[in-house]
Amino acid sequence: MPGCCSPPIPPPVTTPAPTDKLSFREKVSYGFGDLASCLYWQTISVYLAIFYTDIFGITALAAGTMIGLSRSFDAIFDIVIGMLADRTKSRWGKFRPYLLYTCVPMAVVGVLTFSVPDFSDKGKLIWAYATFNALMLIYTTINIPYTAMLGVITPNPIERTALSSIKFVGAFAGGIIISATLLPMAKVGGWLGAATARQGWQMSFVIIGVAAVISFLIVFFNTKERVLPSQKQETTVLKDLGDLVTNRPWLILLATTITFIFFVALKGNATAHYFKYFVGTQTVTLPSFLPAAIAGTQKWSWESLVSIYNTMNQVLALIGAMLVPLLAKRIGNKPAFVLLFVIAIVGTAALYVCRPEQVFLIFGVNTIASITGGPLSALLWAMYADTADYAEWKTGRRATALVFSASIFSQKFGWGWGGGLSLIMLNGVGFVANQVQTPAALHGLVKLMSVYPAAFGALAILIFLLFYPLNETRMMEIAADLKQRREADAAVPA
Repeated sequence: MPGCCSPPIPPPVTTPAPTDKLSFREKVSYGFGDLASCLYWQTISVYLAIFYTDIFGITALAAGTMIGLSRSFDAIFDIVIGMLADRTKSRWGKFRPYLLYTCVPMAVVGVLTFSVPDFSDKGKLIWAYATFNALMLIYTTINIPYTAMLGVITPNPIERTALSSIKFVGAFAGGIIISATLLPMAKVGGWLGAATARQGWQMSFVIIGVAAVISFLIVFFNTKERVLPSQKQETTVLKDLGDLVTNRPWLILLATTITFIFFVALKGNATAHYFKYFVGTQTVTLPSFLPAAIAGTQKWSWESLVSIYNTMNQVLALIGAMLVPLLAKRIGNKPAFVLLFVIAIVGTAALYVCRPEQVFLIFGVNTIASITGGPLSALLWAMYADTADYAEWKTGRRATALVFSASIFSQKFGWGWGGGLSLIMLNGVGFVANQVQTPAALHGLVKLMSVYPAAFGALAILIFLLFYPLNETRMMEIAADLKQRREADAAVPA
């Protein structure tokens, strides 16, 4: 999902100075962190399911249950890391040390997660639980502090906007890299020359791990934390948690996000299975003006089709995210979210009528769903920033990392149980890996790509429209009041 990985975070209470400029090098270096994070996040979001069923060799039911339980536990850990990061002190700052000490362990555990041991079925399931949970816990430990850095690199709001944009580009770049390269690298006889699919996946994650370590170290060595929380702020863990659970707009966004992620995750986790078993290899004719390698009439394998499909998702979502500020400025975040979401739901539901040979139609309706659905995460995180301002306005306290780590909780919970539910439902219609599927199983795959996610999307819109209270007018009032408070606070000697 883009934005796949982690949201932008507003700053602690400070008075921004317009001269707090960041170098181009520092801005670009910060973007490498989301690139590294999304090498793992995109894999888990769209390829983990088929890895466990078709390569690792466990049933869809076992894989779905494991993913759902594991990511729910990991989501709770987000809040712990958020509070711990807020209270960390070191010569490198609060958040940067986590990048230095955690990047190598994450790379090592990533290789282990995508390795297939020669164990019994029970032993392999234990291995899957142990390695996947370890990977998710380490990912949280590095990604939450990395995300929080956006609020402390500079207090200048213009510079933060530029930094956030580069971060977003980094996230989509990581997603595009995985979508375009992972299956061609991992398959038998693919780019890495693997003798078996198991070897291909393991070798691929050695390369991905090295790339992630280098990227996180680029962030560590080329960025600096400059903003400190207000010295007058007095808070405790209980106060922070109390502020969070009494923040009604945040709670509504939490419920909206969980159902929205179900909308994305059901489809995302079923995509590779859909192309392998429903679409399959297809003969496609492309225009002659395209490069010779792809022009004309050719057979396209399911690996090629799903790689192109997922890469298009990332590119189209990035284009949509770049256009969203224009729409949001014209009609506001809340109306923009609803309008784009409705179009994305219609585009997703339309996949139900597509036949396997209608490759252009499948890609066409996906274009509509991706270019409108991709920006939704960016709009959600912008509204989470509004709820952080609301919390500060209401309580006088601001726990930067906690608010957003708890929000990432909803992402992981939704992805965990959305992906898990996708596999559990697939198991329920009789899916058996690496076999010719029954008509019922194929019909189930089609519904997992279309009507089921569309239903969760409709539920998300309903929750949001009925209960979310913040709009542009209300936020302008809150922002003006907070500005007056901060100016008054700065005028009083410490």
